[in-house]
Amino acid sequence: MKYSPDEIMQFITEEDVKFIRLAFCDIYGNQKNVSIMPNEIEKAFKYGVSIDASAVTGCNCEVHSDLFLRPDASTICVLPWRPEHGKVVRMFCDITYQNGDIFELDARNILKKAIKDAKEKGYSFKFGTEMEFYLFEADEKGNKTDIPFDNAGYMDIAPADKGENVRRDICLTLEKMGIESEGSHHQTGPGQNEIDFKYSDPLTCADNAITFKYVVNTISARHGVCADFSPKPIADNPGNGMHINISVDGQMTDENIKYIIGGMLDRISDITVFLNRVEDSYTRFGTFKAPKFISWSKENRSQLVRVPAAPTLNKRVELRSPDPMANPYVAYSLLIYAVLEGVLNKKEPEQAIDKDLFCASEQETKGLKTLPLDLDSAKNKALNSDFVKKYLPSAIIENYCK
Repeated sequence: MKYSPDEIMQFITEEDVKFIRLAFCDIYGNQKNVSIMPNEIEKAFKYGVSIDASAVTGCNCEVHSDLFLRPDASTICVLPWRPEHGKVVRMFCDITYQNGDIFELDARNILKKAIKDAKEKGYSFKFGTEMEFYLFEADEKGNKTDIPFDNAGYMDIAPADKGENVRRDICLTLEKMGIESEGSHHQTGPGQNEIDFKYSDPLTCADNAITFKYVVNTISARHGVCADFSPKPIADNPGNGMHINISVDGQMTDENIKYIIGGMLDRISDITVFLNRVEDSYTRFGTFKAPKFISWSKENRSQLVRVPAAPTLNKRVELRSPDPMANPYVAYSLLIYAVLEGVLNKKEPEQAIDKDLFCASEQETKGLKTLPLDLDSAKNKALNSDFVKKYLPSAIIENYCK
């Protein structure tokens, strides 16, 4: 439900809210927050709440370190696992300077600008995310061990699948927070799980992705296990992906879908470091249905981009290379601009490849371009990309690439 600041203050009084968490992310998408008491909320809406940005990774604010969190009233939600009496709520925030100007490295506002730029050109986007994670047993202190929570496989059921109750509680918690999940199941790896949530506008989808990781970590801990979103938690086993589904309102004809794909494929090497930001991201490529080649097809899960089978109203394009370590605000921004380039300039992709590239011979894949296959290569692509420089602040590029 969407609220105005006045409604928030009324809600806090009527619903016995005792703590308000003001949430934001560093440039890598790691959620941070500061808690305030109810008597501070009016001031927070009017002036913001000061933070020491020099202590936040990537803010580059050692000299002028005072930044301000300004809560977005429309994002309020109750944290369901906190006490019913003396509730705790959370709101995402814009990061600004004292005078109210937007802090240029606030990734959430970079995404807001991308959405605004797209709308000015007549395009509205919908995003959906499929995020995978592993569950590991915890030691007596609650720290992660190397022992997977179970040894089940793809879509197995209990008792082999020990994670079904964890997933159930995650989905129910998300529902209480206004996030609808489409489905959940055990994935291929031991202790690996997947939960998908419904399509929404890009900003809501990015907020939901941040919330999702927070909820998964919290609920997993309450079950006495540890969640792991890293790209390759167990060597020689499937990595964790964050498949991103994209549609453009009113544009999902067969012809326009090709332009959407053309834009994504044309810029994918330039933006890979922002979709796959750690070394282990690159050990995932080319194995267990994680793509390696810059290619596309309909329905084929061995490709970088595929067009899933769906009714006309639900047509979408799925990008399969990103992993959960990506900052969704940065990732979605770059993908919006790449798709816009494709549609506006009518970029045609190479011909679809309707074969299983995981089983293809070297002769069959000869001549196909690959994604950057290590972190240094991905960094170099971004550093030399006019596209990336056009849409991201130099300080973000430098933090990711240097």
